[in-house]
Amino acid sequence: MSKLFGFAGSDDFFPGGSIYENPKEAGLFLSLGRHVDVYFPPSKRSRISAPFVFNQQSFEQKKQVSINVLPEECLFEIFKRLPGGEERSACACVSKQWLTLLSNIHRDEFCNKNTNLSVKSQDEITGDEAEDQETESCGYLSRSLEGKKATDVRLSAIAVGTASRGGLGKLMIRGSNSARPVTNIGLKAISHGCPSLRVLSLWNVSSVGDEGLCEIAKRCHLLEKLDLSLCPAISDKGLAAIARSCPNLTDLTLESCFNIGNEGLQAIGKCCPNLKSVSIKNCPLVGDQGIASLVSSSSDVLEKVKLQTLTITDVSLAVIGHYGKAVTDLVLTNLPNVCERGFWVMGNGHGLQKLKSFTVTSCQGATDTGLEAVAKGCPNLKQFCLRKCLYISDSGLVSFCKAAGSLESLHLEECHRITQYGFFGVLSNSGAKLKALAFVYCLGLKDLNLGLPVVSPCESLRSLSIRNCPGFGNSGLAVLGQLCPQLQHVDFSGLEGMTDAGFLSLLRSTEAGLVKVNLSGCVNLTDKAVSTMAELHGWTLEVVNLEGCRMISDSGLVAIGENCPLLSDLDISRCAITDFGIASLALADQLNLQILSVSGCSYVSDKSLPALVEMGETLLGLNLQHCNAISSSTVDRLVEQLWRCDILS
Repeated sequence: MSKLFGFAGSDDFFPGGSIYENPKEAGLFLSLGRHVDVYFPPSKRSRISAPFVFNQQSFEQKKQVSINVLPEECLFEIFKRLPGGEERSACACVSKQWLTLLSNIHRDEFCNKNTNLSVKSQDEITGDEAEDQETESCGYLSRSLEGKKATDVRLSAIAVGTASRGGLGKLMIRGSNSARPVTNIGLKAISHGCPSLRVLSLWNVSSVGDEGLCEIAKRCHLLEKLDLSLCPAISDKGLAAIARSCPNLTDLTLESCFNIGNEGLQAIGKCCPNLKSVSIKNCPLVGDQGIASLVSSSSDVLEKVKLQTLTITDVSLAVIGHYGKAVTDLVLTNLPNVCERGFWVMGNGHGLQKLKSFTVTSCQGATDTGLEAVAKGCPNLKQFCLRKCLYISDSGLVSFCKAAGSLESLHLEECHRITQYGFFGVLSNSGAKLKALAFVYCLGLKDLNLGLPVVSPCESLRSLSIRNCPGFGNSGLAVLGQLCPQLQHVDFSGLEGMTDAGFLSLLRSTEAGLVKVNLSGCVNLTDKAVSTMAELHGWTLEVVNLEGCRMISDSGLVAIGENCPLLSDLDISRCAITDFGIASLALADQLNLQILSVSGCSYVSDKSLPALVEMGETLLGLNLQHCNAISSSTVDRLVEQLWRCDILS
């Protein structure tokens, strides 16, 4: 019989020798008694079957019987007794049915018995998921799925594969497979395998509804952060389930969830006493009742509040002003129903004593009176950002700065009523703590040929940014140099009205030494300005951006190479630079550039190869995009020789 089937006894079954002393006796291989011996070929693992039954000298072929004919209840009991994660992972690879069954077994239901089974390792469980390995984040496993990779099958595999290691601590899903989208079934699997889940983020997952979120709430009681964006099927019911079962919730983000409203937020406020951060955007059912309940219930712990594109009214701001005792960061964006009274009441509520950062964008209620009240009611306000608020005038801005005695950073963007009077009024009335000032695309900020009042210098200002304000030019810069002698960072990008005369007056008045200078788009600056900057401030300069300064040529680079030993980042894109300028940088012994951009420099050619290789000893980044005179072969040689440098071409 052994010759007929080609087995010798010891090698084909197990290394300990043959199973029976007499290989011809009845019941050699698969007996019909209550003890069944099964042979597992090394190359097959998906099914367990017994195609042949031996009886003394004869055998008969029997119809193949699969373990899959067992009822799911029996398989469930078998799987519960699998001792380790490797065994469960191997079984999960057999079929979708087994994967589904395993993913529906709670981690606590598995037995903890040891076994000597030899199965596939955990690293092989998911096959085509090899690219999606778990990563450690905040001390626990983290997984992010995007687009077509996000399916229920994959979530089930993740749940089974990580269950033996405590399950995922953080799960982020961005979109889902259009043919096989993530549904409630996928979240159910995660809830079974990952009861220690702390962070859940769902973005644009339209097939997940309240049922899936309720499954998470039922088993993932340690949840701390919940982010629901573009999830139209989730309503107050799902959010309320999270609130009742996850008391450790500290962060809540809702965006474009059109079925979540006041009821869900009220449940969060009532059941989540540790809530520290809330961000709500474009949820039309959210109103004053929900915001009021949320803020008032978390008065002692709520630190960050972000409200965007909502239909709330002055009532919500009044509640924030009275109950926001722990709020340190407040962002209000596009609130059309909030009027001047809302800001005034919020400031006079005297509850925002700890507020440090305040951002207002596109709110018509932000007026001179309202902002002055906020400044008076927030004595610890350090950072204030105002965007697209058209009702703020020079006098209102100055009054705000006078009242905000702790203000350190002021940012204004697209506030077109602010003129040069308001600008210099800020500098003279911001006290001794203002360190950073930025004006971006403020069309009212123009050079005025009128006498400005004598103001005291702003000795504390270290960073000044005036970007894309086309009317601001030499006259304003001349005054700036006298008012801000301790500047270290300046950003004048897009100031086409600035010439050498205006910039030189600022350079000669600045005492501390400039560290970062951005002059991109200042088309009227020449080599004279760059050379003077290098001579006066080269000993402190670290970052210089001259992108688009088309009048800057090689002589400016020569001055930079000779005077700027600390310079690490230089952008000369779209300047009139030639191979000689690049060579001068390479010959500067004290220069140790790490980032160099010559994008769009049409006069830089293959002749610059030796110089670029020379600088490659320190370069970490090199931008050669749109340098048409540099051939692809030169780029290939640079890539080969500058192996540690990231080259864009």
